[in-house]
Amino acid sequence: MKETVDFFERPGAAQLPIVTGPQWTGVRYFCTTRMGGAGSEPYDSLNLGLRAGDRPEVVAENRRRLRAVLPADPLWLRQVHGNRVIDADGPVEEEPAADASVTAALNRPLAIMVADCLPVLIVETRGRAVGAAHAGWRGLAGGVLENTLNALRAKCPDAAGWHAWIGPGIGPGAFEVGQDVFDAFAGDGPGTADRFSPVAGRPGKWLADLPGLAAARLRRAGVDTVHCSGHCTVSDPGRFFSYRRDGQTGRMALLAWLCRD
Repeated sequence: MKETVDFFERPGAAQLPIVTGPQWTGVRYFCTTRMGGAGSEPYDSLNLGLRAGDRPEVVAENRRRLRAVLPADPLWLRQVHGNRVIDADGPVEEEPAADASVTAALNRPLAIMVADCLPVLIVETRGRAVGAAHAGWRGLAGGVLENTLNALRAKCPDAAGWHAWIGPGIGPGAFEVGQDVFDAFAGDGPGTADRFSPVAGRPGKWLADLPGLAAARLRRAGVDTVHCSGHCTVSDPGRFFSYRRDGQTGRMALLAWLCRD
């Protein structure tokens, strides 16, 4: 079941169309859409990516609009499809090369940019630590989610449990892959092959269920509750940017921070 697009509001700021998931103790989180920004085609309208080819001044305006609904400046990463995790509570360089970050501090927004790859939130069930990860197939196969959970466990060794939310990303009907992707997940254990459907008439090609692969890895790593948004970025051009669909396009962002309920 797909989650609906909602609006995030903050006093004195404009409404921002967003997708979010279950309300969990001590955390606020949402993924932006392509709506509510200042950009023009093909970046219309809320492109948040500085390296997507858009005009820098337009991206700055879109980030300004986003900042107006956040409690502080977000930690932006220079994502490289790897598995490095940044501790946002220590000294951090500007836009570090990494694909995930964690924090145990209140009102410290974490940011992950996406346009088909999965934005993934992991939070301790009592809201004492939160992480955000960028999970394309390379990062997912390379352990970015497991590394994020390990970094969170180091911050919260007496954790009561863990929740995860997988936001909008490329859906299982749109993600055609080759042998390299199939092989990358071949060692994931029983049930993994069920996440790949052969493409008729195209030997060596599969449709891969990336959210399903991510959910399985999260559960194996010890996450108690995994919730998927159900949104496919490729099949919904009115709401979401998609690199696979459009090539030249903008970026959405997952934002997450700890708060007092």
